[in-house]
Amino acid sequence: MSWEADLDRLVSERGSALVAYAYLLVGDMASAEDLVQDALVRTYSRRRTEEITWVEAYVRRTILHTYLDGYRARTRFAAVTPLVATPDAVDDDVAAAGDRADVARALTVLSPRERACVVLRFYDDLTLPEIGLRLGVSPGAVKRYLSDARHRLEPLLGPQPGLGTEDVATITRGGAR
Repeated sequence: MSWEADLDRLVSERGSALVAYAYLLVGDMASAEDLVQDALVRTYSRRRTEEITWVEAYVRRTILHTYLDGYRARTRFAAVTPLVATPDAVDDDVAAAGDRADVARALTVLSPRERACVVLRFYDDLTLPEIGLRLGVSPGAVKRYLSDARHRLEPLLGPQPGLGTEDVATITRGGAR
């Protein structure tokens, strides 16, 4: 099967899931679609023949890293450009969506690392060590990001017992602690 056919199949079968994943990271549908497009271009520009499930995982990882890299670039650029105050836009459609909109809006207050940890933990259902491997940080740092995220989300969403990391053991070289 050619790479074009693989790409068409991936986009037709899993495109909406990839956009939903990106939306959780960026909080804007147009930006999410752009992020997926960028990730697909990066993935298929150096594509090797692999099974489609592995390609989707690679695209998801590329989405995550593209998002984090873009945030770093924006913060560097913002440091050298004058800031302009803009009024907060309230979207009536988002307000009507209920809990999902509340969560999406609440995710915007998190730092990129906190947001990535929350999305990887609760959307991708990864363990703390798996999140640490994806982000290149220790499981302890992941715990810290999730703890910070919980403290920032609770005033907006109420108590979030699922964000607690106290019940999850971190496995170290010396054993569990």
